[in-house]
Amino acid sequence: MKPRVLVAGVGNDLRQDDGFGIAVVRRFSEEGVPEGVEVYESGIAGIGLVQELMDGYEALVIVDATDRGEEPGTVYLLEVEVPDPEELTEEGRQEFLADTHLTVPSKALTLARALKVLPPRAYILGCQPKEHELGMGLSEPVERGAAEAIRRLRELTTRLVKELVAP
Repeated sequence: MKPRVLVAGVGNDLRQDDGFGIAVVRRFSEEGVPEGVEVYESGIAGIGLVQELMDGYEALVIVDATDRGEEPGTVYLLEVEVPDPEELTEEGRQEFLADTHLTVPSKALTLARALKVLPPRAYILGCQPKEHELGMGLSEPVERGAAEAIRRLRELTTRLVKELVAP
């Protein structure tokens, strides 16, 4: 079966909790990936994620540290709404084009939509970070969040594959 769901780990594992997405997708992969799911470590290279999306997927799950002002370790599943690049102001276009690496997921997703490679279903599985300092390893609350995120990621990807394969 051709992979229909792309799971992308985003973040910088050299900056503590910012490595949440990378840690989760590595552990998810070690436990065995459901058939129909491809795992990709984007790290901080959003442009690489866009290139990966060019292979054609029907759903995307980005796993990333996501600051929403909640208790550290809180896990979120968000449906992504990507703005139409045609609706950007001239200033917005210039700002968008100034970041050639497209390191933040929102910019990578906007480019993917402009190139018509953004899957129709896109989600962010995020976790509220505690630490962003230079260093390896997740803080204790984000480590607990990672365990929950792996469980939720497995449930989500299994459900998505079933829905996408169903007639």
